Amino acid sequence: MTLKYLIQKEFLQIRRNAFLPRLIVAFPIVIMCVMPWVMNMEVKNIKVDVVDNDRSTLSQQLVHSIEASNYFIFNGQKESYQAALGEIEKGHADVVLVIPQRYSTDVAKGLQPQVLIATNAVNGTKGAMGSAYLSQIVTAHVMPQAAAIQSQVSTLLLYNKNQNYKVFMIPALLAIVMMLMTGFLPTLNIVGEKEAGTIEQINVTPVSKWAFILAKLIPYWIIALFVVTVSLLLAWALYGITSAGSLGLIYLLAMLLALFFSSFGLIVSNYSDNMQQAIFVMWFFVVILLLLSGLFTPTRSMPSWAYATTYVNPMHYFIDAIRTVMVRGGNFASIAHQVLALAAIALGMGCWAVVSYKKNS
Repeated sequence: MTLKYLIQKEFLQIRRNAFLPRLIVAFPIVIMCVMPWVMNMEVKNIKVDVVDNDRSTLSQQLVHSIEASNYFIFNGQKESYQAALGEIEKGHADVVLVIPQRYSTDVAKGLQPQVLIATNAVNGTKGAMGSAYLSQIVTAHVMPQAAAIQSQVSTLLLYNKNQNYKVFMIPALLAIVMMLMTGFLPTLNIVGEKEAGTIEQINVTPVSKWAFILAKLIPYWIIALFVVTVSLLLAWALYGITSAGSLGLIYLLAMLLALFFSSFGLIVSNYSDNMQQAIFVMWFFVVILLLLSGLFTPTRSMPSWAYATTYVNPMHYFIDAIRTVMVRGGNFASIAHQVLALAAIALGMGCWAVVSYKKNS
């Protein structure tokens, strides 16, 4: 009965807060409606300048092929390479293509003309992808037989057959929403009661530390279920994206991640003296966990010392598992390792949250 009234107290505090109920509802809606359109790793709208030193019919066909590409914004033809390079230095262009003299003659003779591609590599990803796209167009124009051979190669896509990037990012966005909602709200809970002075009233009661911490955790698990449900409904309603695997596994993973972050938030709150300190400490760890989780970049591309951190990073296990379920349709056996690792880390954090709370009765 004591736990029941403590949980009721937590919900009353959330409901009486003018900001938190609106945040809990609006945050997943905004994230799922806006971010899938923004967080797209596909490189497009690359501004390209062309220097045509051949000025032949064949070279103009190459220019028109670049104009017709959906990946490029044709920025016009320049009179010289130096003029085009000046556009890159001013930030008005991303890539320069220089077509040499005797281009059409060399192509007619079966030779390979030396076409120059200069890329602005300040943004390394955009520069590399832009030059790769442009190289494909030039190669197809210079050696049409190679393009014909490439067209005969068939690719079988087992998962995400339409190569829709939203299918890949929505599970990641779900992880971000869970992390922020179930991490920061508990972080501000105990430290908020410290600043308000109400924590002293709890400390003089016979309520055990386990009951007190559990009452702090359960409301955020319920919030996590609400956030996951809203996010999945929005993914289906707005983008037609549904999970290829079991929804039960998604909720299981969500609850384990919620247990970790709510426990971790309470740990930070237990050791913090004010809200400013708690927020900065939480933000420090959240950024590290997020960037080292493999959400944006493959973990295997990391240095060995950085990859070693993924073994204790719950976000890595969650993202790997939820993408396996939602995109590949994996069963429990496919994610058993991630579930066990998440459960071990989350339970460890839950015990730490109880031990770290100092109740002075």
